[in-house]
Parts: sequence; structure tokens; C-alpha cells
Amino acid sequence: MKLQLALDRMTVAEAVETAGKAAAYVDWIEVGTSLIKQFGMASVKALKQAFPDKTIVADTKTFDNAKYEFEMSYDSGADIATVMGAAPMVSIEACAETAARRNKRVMIDLLHVPPSRFPDLFRFQDAIVCLHVGKDQQELAGEFQPFGAAEHLHPLYTSRGPKIAFAGGITEASIPRLASVRPDVVIVGSAIAKAPDPAAAAKSISESIKAIAGKEPKR
Repeated sequence: MKLQLALDRMTVAEAVETAGKAAAYVDWIEVGTSLIKQFGMASVKALKQAFPDKTIVADTKTFDNAKYEFEMSYDSGADIATVMGAAPMVSIEACAETAARRNKRVMIDLLHVPPSRFPDLFRFQDAIVCLHVGKDQQELAGEFQPFGAAEHLHPLYTSRGPKIAFAGGITEASIPRLASVRPDVVIVGSAIAKAPDPAAAAKSISESIKAIAGKEPKR
């Protein structure tokens, strides 16, 4: 399992500082949507420049204008960019094509996507599909952690299918539940970024993930 650190609702300088504290224990660094909206692609460039050996995820949450936004993300140093799974299929296809052409990757965000559409999205074998509980769902509706919909993913798992990511309210306490869900990427934001000691939090969560990683099947 990969550990992805999500950086949101802070300045670029704060994002670089926070990522620097946790970098030894995370695999991927996400430039969050709020950073990109407030500071533009300069935020992606800054994180890639600061951490050239890390996989950088630009959480653009693209819904339209797919090729342009993905090209812009990759040109700025992103290794992965995100598209909403609720977007028109032609847009998702354009993102996948752009990623393949640039030898990059696409993450498809399943936020508010009905399970009936999951099979259509799982045909993108080189993608990462992300089961996601959003900020508003967490903060305004009291919904936490994306485990509830996991049952809809299990029938779609194949060794040749897309990788699976989980995001939304993931904490160290919830990590043991991943043993049954078995995602390839665990996305953690506030539990690391807002912790009193981000390095210690990232180290502890990373160790918890490694403890159950041997239980996950290869996909």
C-alpha cells in the first residue's frame, strides 16, 4: 500500500514545510484542490521542485476541459492528475488518453458516483480509482471514511484492473479496517497535516499500513 499525503487549505509555503516533515514516511504527495484553486499551478511546481523524487498528485478534480487541464498539470510537474468519475465519459477518456501519451497516470475520483457506474470506470485499467468521502460530507453531514461503499468494489477487483485508492477521514485508528478493504493507495490529510507532530503521525500511520500490507492481494 502507498501512503499519499493530501495537503489542503494552507499556503504553498506551509504545504512544502508540512510535506518536508512527513516526506520520509509518505510515498505520494497530493497538491490539494484548494491549493491549486488559490495558488494555481505554481503550487504543483513548488511541491515537485521541493520533492523531485516523490510522486506528485495534482488534485485538479477535472470535470471538463480535460486535455487542457491535464496537460497543464503534467507540464507543472504532476505525475498524476485527478478527474471526477461523474464527468462526461468523453472527458474521462480524454484524461486517460493524455495520461497515456505523456507516460503519466490518471486518478478517477468516485465522489458522488453511483455504484452502478463503477464498472464503466473500471475499464480504465491503467488508472487509479478513488473511493472518496468529501470535506462537506465529513464536516457538514457527519459522514466519515469511505468503507461503506467498499462492497461495491470487491466484485470489480481483477489483477489487470485499475488500482484502488481510499480517501476521506482516514486516521490511524481506521487503518486496521483496510486489511479487508485492501486499497493500493491510502490517502491521509488532516490526520498527518494537522497533527501536532506531522512526522510522528506520518511515521505511525506508515507503520500501521505496512503491518497489514502483507495481507493484501496483488492486483
